[in-house]
Amino acid sequence: MTNKPSNTNFFSQIVDLLQSARNNVVRTINQTMVTTYFEIGRKIVEEEQNGKDRADYGKSLLQDLSKVLTSEFGKGFSVTNIQQMRSFYLSYQKQQTLSVKSENAKQQTLSVNFKLSWSHYLKLMRIDDENERKFYEIEAEKNNWSVRELERQYDSALYTRLVLSRDKEKVKELSEKGLILEKPKDAVKDPYILEFLGLPEHSAYSESQLEQELIDKLEHFLLELGNGFTFVARQKRISFDGKNFWIDLVFYNRFLKCFVLIDLKIGELKHQDLGQMQMYVNYYDREVRLEDENKTIGIILCKDKSESVVEYTLPENNEHIFASKYKTVLPSKDELKLLINEKKSQR
Repeated sequence: MTNKPSNTNFFSQIVDLLQSARNNVVRTINQTMVTTYFEIGRKIVEEEQNGKDRADYGKSLLQDLSKVLTSEFGKGFSVTNIQQMRSFYLSYQKQQTLSVKSENAKQQTLSVNFKLSWSHYLKLMRIDDENERKFYEIEAEKNNWSVRELERQYDSALYTRLVLSRDKEKVKELSEKGLILEKPKDAVKDPYILEFLGLPEHSAYSESQLEQELIDKLEHFLLELGNGFTFVARQKRISFDGKNFWIDLVFYNRFLKCFVLIDLKIGELKHQDLGQMQMYVNYYDREVRLEDENKTIGIILCKDKSESVVEYTLPENNEHIFASKYKTVLPSKDELKLLINEKKSQR
């Protein structure tokens, strides 16, 4: 009996087409809804400005509009929701571009390029600093963050951590382009926030346990590492002169086109740790990397470190070996302020 030719590939292509179509429909609906809410917010603000007593008139206007829209369209148009549309316009009105339909400019239509969902913008609106808000909007769209991931990145103070290691020009670039990886230092954070591991701040665990937790939650760890990282190996063995050494974690960054080696230290960083990482990096540069790849980066994740030990152990022109603290709980605002002040004093 002859088996019939398999149509699996054909079926998969049809499924992919339909799935893509559905995703495009959802994306279009989201963008249309967000743009409509922006336009509603604009009209509310303009109408309020025409009122004699703006405060009282504005309050009455929102209440009356809520009743009309609820009667016409059902749920979703409470006073609170309409206030959010108004706030949305006020937060994003600087990003609007006007397309003039007539020469005398009497008729205008808004053309605003909103790429995220309404739930994303509800979160973004609560960020007061405009540069910080722009950064998270760019990164959420670029990396396809869910609302939950956007909240996690904000709660872990990603923007603040990146700002700490950048000059004014680079900080401005964050709000205009998001995170751009041009040199090794751009890929490094200090500290790294590993709250997704579920490890209490002062609990006892070994380096191997920490490594296993990171592997078990690799997807979360890759998000924390940032753009362009792919996992290569754990406990990578390198050998020479009859001796074996093991690198805890090996990644590759496709934007920087280089290997990234990570060593885990649960205690305070020692100068020997930096020397060991330098050996690992040298080995990869000489034995592993290809001619068209850039030099290897080494990152030591440690519970604590002395900046002086790092400074005096590594050469002055060091651009490839880094030591960063890690935290297993989200830092409080006071801790972040302390971290910012520490970084400022070191400059």
